[in-house]
Amino acid sequence: MKNIAIFASGAGSNAQKIIDHFSDSTIARVTLILCNKPDAGIFRIAEKENIPAILIEKDPFFRGDDYVQLLQREQIDLVVLAGFLWKVPANLVQAFANRIINIHPALLPKYGGKGMYGHFVHEAVINAGDAESGITIHYVNEKYDDGATILQERCSIVPGDTPETLAKKVQVLEHTWYPVIVERLLTNEAVSH
Repeated sequence: MKNIAIFASGAGSNAQKIIDHFSDSTIARVTLILCNKPDAGIFRIAEKENIPAILIEKDPFFRGDDYVQLLQREQIDLVVLAGFLWKVPANLVQAFANRIINIHPALLPKYGGKGMYGHFVHEAVINAGDAESGITIHYVNEKYDDGATILQERCSIVPGDTPETLAKKVQVLEHTWYPVIVERLLTNEAVSH
């Protein structure tokens, strides 16, 4: 049985989909949730699902090995970022090389980088007049939204779409694909489809 840790900063809808996906799995389970915001909805999900949840403290996260040691102690096989807004420190990236993934609500390399998350991304896509957007699931390295792409899925943008309507389309892709890709990575299946 593989162990998944989810890092989140918000409501936790992607985290919930991953938890649901593995709830009866013989492959993996979500065994730990880490969050950097004390009032985030993910803590309610963790409590409801009976999954241990830890509030990340900023200084130890960015200075030292406390969180690397915690993840190693908990025998975490894959770290899944689900709306986690802090850059993952280099020591954690190196300790879990190619075992930390993120989902971005646009087609990277466009609309990535510091400050590009949530509605900021969807506003930028709409304002640019793009014909499509989507999701990028990628490995995490030391830079924002820069690691190797695992999967991209697209949705069309139609006249009249707003950042809010685009967010809904993108979220459907996130909820559909993120749990599937997590499972494929943990079972070493080919990710292409």
